Amino acid sequence: MKRSLQQIAEAVGARLMGEGRAEVSAVASIESATPGDLVFVEDEKHLASALQSRAGAVIAGEFAASGTGTRPILVTDHPKLAFARAARLLREVPPLNGASQQGSVHSTAVLHASVLLGPGAVVEEQAVVREQAQIGENTRIGVGCSIGAGVRIGRDCEIYPNVTIYPGTTLGDRVIVHAGAVLGSDGFGYVRDRKTGHYEKFPQVGRLAIEDDVEIGANSTIDRGALDETRIRRGTKIDNLVHIGHNCQIGEDVVIAAQTGLSGSIVIENGVILGGQVGIGEHARIEEGVMLGGQGGVLPNKVLRGKGVAFWGTPAQPLREYLKQLATLARLAKK
Repeated sequence: MKRSLQQIAEAVGARLMGEGRAEVSAVASIESATPGDLVFVEDEKHLASALQSRAGAVIAGEFAASGTGTRPILVTDHPKLAFARAARLLREVPPLNGASQQGSVHSTAVLHASVLLGPGAVVEEQAVVREQAQIGENTRIGVGCSIGAGVRIGRDCEIYPNVTIYPGTTLGDRVIVHAGAVLGSDGFGYVRDRKTGHYEKFPQVGRLAIEDDVEIGANSTIDRGALDETRIRRGTKIDNLVHIGHNCQIGEDVVIAAQTGLSGSIVIENGVILGGQVGIGEHARIEEGVMLGGQGGVLPNKVLRGKGVAFWGTPAQPLREYLKQLATLARLAKK
């Protein structure tokens, strides 16, 4: 939807230079921008390109404050963040009026009579919502989703097509779950009978709790707890094709990149960053603010600590030590 530049400036905390009544309706790159688009620059060397583009307005850093030109500029100390917030504002749909506020259920969707559907909630084609489930205000359940008994989903959530949410799982507000994700499935837990060598399933009767503002990528899987709970805390962002095992505790504002695999009973503290294809063994602990590079490996029961410290390799070590070892190996190979 269209927004005036004055509205956007107020919403993102930017200082507007130029005509505030001008409107934009979308965001774009500098190269593809049209007169209705908003673009951003983080580096002064790209400012001229942005101002010469077809964009309707530019978000830029303080370096643009003394500039002159015909293009409106929104000045802020964090252009990329302001741009992201502006993009979200431009995607917002205005509140519906009248009967449509009661929500919309497609004729092919199947909802149990006990389901509680909040105002403005939408359930799309061939979705199935089981007994005692609760769908919050303005939440959308995509095509072909399966929502289990007793699932609770908060307000303003986006559940994309073919997501499966097992019974008893809870999702907070503004959670995004991309297509094909599976939430609350059984953990990989078995007990071996020493006499026969056969494996028998260990109970998987815990739950999965996902807090507010979490995003979960396509085809990712998160297991519920075996006896207690798996919890994903506020603001965590999980990429595509990530697996999180039973009983894991994931802190706030954690970032987990694609193809990462976490065994059971792992603790990931606040602000941790895990690169792609990271593997972590059971009962390991990654303390606050640690960064673990792509394909890094952590052995079971190990602890990584050091806020802002980057680790790499398998077994994971501080980056400086890891690079020293690689250099030593390279010298030995030459000999």
